[in-house]
Amino acid sequence: MPKPRKMQVSLDATPYYHCTSRCVRRAFLCGYDAFTNTDYEHRRQWVEDRIHLLAKVFCIDVCAYAVMSNHLHLVLHINQQKALALTAKEVCARWHRIYKGTLLTQKYERNENLTDVELDAVAIKTELWREQLFDISWFMRALNEPIARMANAEDNCTGSFWESRFSSQALLDEKALAACMAYVDLNPVRAKMADTPEKSIHTSLNFE
Repeated sequence: MPKPRKMQVSLDATPYYHCTSRCVRRAFLCGYDAFTNTDYEHRRQWVEDRIHLLAKVFCIDVCAYAVMSNHLHLVLHINQQKALALTAKEVCARWHRIYKGTLLTQKYERNENLTDVELDAVAIKTELWREQLFDISWFMRALNEPIARMANAEDNCTGSFWESRFSSQALLDEKALAACMAYVDLNPVRAKMADTPEKSIHTSLNFE
C-alpha cells in the first residue's frame, strides 16, 4: 500500500524532492504519437508555462525540470521560511493568481472594509493557504489538473490524463541533489529527443 504523501515529505529530513508525473498508460499525450499519427507536442509548452507560473506563486523553488512526451520531471525545493515570512495580504495575492479564493479574501486584497468576524475568517483561510503554498502536493495538483482539463477539452473527451498520483523521492544530501538534477537535464538526450542537453527543449537547462 502506498504511503500517504505527508509521510513521504519531511522537511526535517530534506527540503529537496524529485517529483514525476506520467500520462495514463504512458501514452504520448504530450508529444508525437506515432500509433495514432497525432501531434500533441504543443502541450509540452502548456506544461512548461504552468511550471513557471507556479514557481512565482508557490514558495517552492523549481531547481530543474524536463517535460517529456509522456511524463515530466521536477526537482523542487520547499522554501518554508519564505512562506512563513509572507504577510496575509501577500498570501492572498499569490493564491488569487491561480484560484478565485473567497468573496471575503477578494475584498480583503482590495482593502475593502471588513468586520472583525470577517477578518477572523480571512485570517483562518490565509493561514491555510500559507501552508499550501509550500506543499508539494498542492503544487503538483495546481500543475496537473489544469493541463488535464485543457487536454480533455482539446480532445473533446473526459477521463484521466495523468496517472492517479505523482511520485516523489526525497533527495537527502548534496550528492543526491546534484545527481538527480543531472539525470533530469539529461532525460531528453537519454530519450534521443536531443543530441545534447543544450539542444533539448522544454527543460530548465534550456529555458530562456
